[in-house]
Amino acid sequence: MTTPPINNIALIGIGLINSSLARAVRLKNLSAHIAVADINPDHLAMAQQIGLGHKYCRRNAEAVAEADLVIIGTPLGATAQVLQEISPHLKQGCIVTDVGSVKRCVVRDCAQFLPAHVFAIPGHPIAGTEHSGPAAGFAELFQDRFCVLVNDLCADEYARNTLENFWRACGAIVEWMEAAHHDQVLAITSHLPHLIAYTIVGTATDLAKDLKQEVIRYSASGFRDFTRIAASDPTMWRDVFMTNRDAVLDILQRFNEDLTHLQRAIRAGDAATLFDWFTRTRDIRRNIVSLKQHVPEDQKKTGQP
Repeated sequence: MTTPPINNIALIGIGLINSSLARAVRLKNLSAHIAVADINPDHLAMAQQIGLGHKYCRRNAEAVAEADLVIIGTPLGATAQVLQEISPHLKQGCIVTDVGSVKRCVVRDCAQFLPAHVFAIPGHPIAGTEHSGPAAGFAELFQDRFCVLVNDLCADEYARNTLENFWRACGAIVEWMEAAHHDQVLAITSHLPHLIAYTIVGTATDLAKDLKQEVIRYSASGFRDFTRIAASDPTMWRDVFMTNRDAVLDILQRFNEDLTHLQRAIRAGDAATLFDWFTRTRDIRRNIVSLKQHVPEDQKKTGQP
């Protein structure tokens, strides 16, 4: 079975990622037709006002009927329902992917609900901001950012190359991983930092009123960074922790052990241990910058379609 060209794309859920994809697709002429579906009428109206697509649908089934590529951009908790809804309406050779940051649950749901005549390739563009909704997207979001594609389900080389080339055309650096490995990596690099950010900002919120106002007023860059992360979409992150709980709990246990180690060093006045730890961890930051995975605030773009 061969895969047709990507003449028609269906975007299910028009939040930050899919609205950025719509902009990138239109900017670079990657498809002739974009169908946008969202259960939120305000999001759909905004997408139409901005001009993100060519067709706007309240029903997911209507959006995917002619699609060569379906990209699911809903919260992870809704993925199974979306797959069940669109499954009978997918044409032969269609590629179905997603943009969620947990992959084992998507592999499971695709295997359960998708028909044999389509190609399921779960994906995760590791890009984003704390903003959400169709107005938050910009075409440059994926430029030089990693996009992980999962090879657990699809053995068809043409379908894999088609999706990989699509993401490369959007500016992304494509990597292939198994779902379980992806979820372990992201538990460290993304999920735990978000959990810590939510915790720190929550602690500040619980402070006495006068002290809390001073914390906000005199926030150093470290706390500001945490508040930016903690401003992310709560529905999305609730679903992340529910679907990747095992990997997150494992990493959280290791983090707690390291935190206890530092707590003991501070209590004991062990300056050498602290200096050694801070020196080693500073190298991680340098490696991130060398891979160009850090984008300074003043270089972030907010382009229009």
